[in-house]
Amino acid sequence: MSKMIVVETAENVESQFRGKMIAYWTVTLLLAAALMLSGIGQLIQYGGNVELVTNLGYPLYILTILGVWKVLGVIVLVVPGFTRLKEWVHAGIFFLMTGAALSHAFVNDYGDYGFHIILPLLYAALNIASWCLRPKSRML
Repeated sequence: MSKMIVVETAENVESQFRGKMIAYWTVTLLLAAALMLSGIGQLIQYGGNVELVTNLGYPLYILTILGVWKVLGVIVLVVPGFTRLKEWVHAGIFFLMTGAALSHAFVNDYGDYGFHIILPLLYAALNIASWCLRPKSRML
């Protein structure tokens, strides 16, 4: 009887670990894809990036700065190692996304249905989820 309980418990723990890893990589890769695409879009000043930044009152060179940091941050998030740098990237993404939402709110630029506020806050939430779900190998 005790062997059966130990086997069931070990299978349950392994299943939970696998589920947490799947959730971590799903959330992290979704966040990484969104940040990489927006970073590249900012670097090449694609689409409405120029209009968006000028509406907020920021200079255009901010697109290059944000684009470079986003691309570098995504690289750090997905490659193994660099645990301390990953912590800094998570903090940076949180500050970037909450700052973006606040910037839009302060100039009354909510977008259609609040899109300019909701999207950065969604990315901030994905970032928090990624940080909370990270495996021990990616913790300090």
